[in-house]
Amino acid sequence: MNQIHSRSDPLDLNLLKVFEAIHRERNLSLAARALHLTPSAVSHALARLRSQLDDPLFVRDGRRMRPTAACQRLAPPLLETLARLRELLRQRDRFEPAASRQAFRIGLPEATETVLLPALVQALRTLAPAATLASVALPRRDLGRELAAGQVDLAVDVALPIREPVRHRPLFQDGFCVLLRAGHPLARRLSLKHYLQAQHVAVSTRASGQVIEDLALLNLGVQRQVALRCQGYHAACAVVAQSDLLLTMPAGLATRTAAYADLVRMKPPFALPAAQLHLYWHADNESDPANAWLRGVVERVCGQDAVG
Repeated sequence: MNQIHSRSDPLDLNLLKVFEAIHRERNLSLAARALHLTPSAVSHALARLRSQLDDPLFVRDGRRMRPTAACQRLAPPLLETLARLRELLRQRDRFEPAASRQAFRIGLPEATETVLLPALVQALRTLAPAATLASVALPRRDLGRELAAGQVDLAVDVALPIREPVRHRPLFQDGFCVLLRAGHPLARRLSLKHYLQAQHVAVSTRASGQVIEDLALLNLGVQRQVALRCQGYHAACAVVAQSDLLLTMPAGLATRTAAYADLVRMKPPFALPAAQLHLYWHADNESDPANAWLRGVVERVCGQDAVG
């Protein structure tokens, strides 16, 4: 008895539609009419199927086409798969958050994660309770590549020199504040002279290079003394709480994190431009309904929690 097996050539999905019609109608002419094809075209398609699957599939029994034993074994899983494929294609232009089990991935820097993630998780728990979310570290140099590869659906970061096919739009801006320990000699008054005489913590995931507050000081023709460089604001605040070092950090992050409650918060004694946060996605996902929905959720969360 012939065994159905795969040939090296990929199976044309249009042939599966012909298989489905013949299996349902048990007649080549009726199958041709259902598919809006000629009987000759259906016969040709059946011949290709027989060759690729190495089985007659259907044999004539009077005017009817009787499925072979191999065809009867193949038909249920094949037709079920074809039905699922149709459903997937029908759903490609719509997204139902309440029923979705999609796994979303967003690239977030540590500081931005602290500000946005609690509200973002709450929104997803309410709107798409079966969906999952992963917040991942995404080096800025890899942002475009990771979006193009589908490793992340979206990214949120400061304004970057990005070109097509990566797309972006501003979310919100966050100003800066200076944190110092309670009882610090500068806790009552912080002038630019005091700021420059003090020692500071600089926060950056990069091993070297200037951070945004240093660039602002260079525009004034002055430079501060950086005694410590670390990777995250949590560690920086722990150091500041036990020393006379100063920390300049995003004001929104300082407001939202309870760990900073015991530190004194002051206004920077010089003009420091706010950090602009942008939302990034790949052009290939511009019209994807799930991606568009997630972009909308991020924008609403940022609109509710925006700081300036």
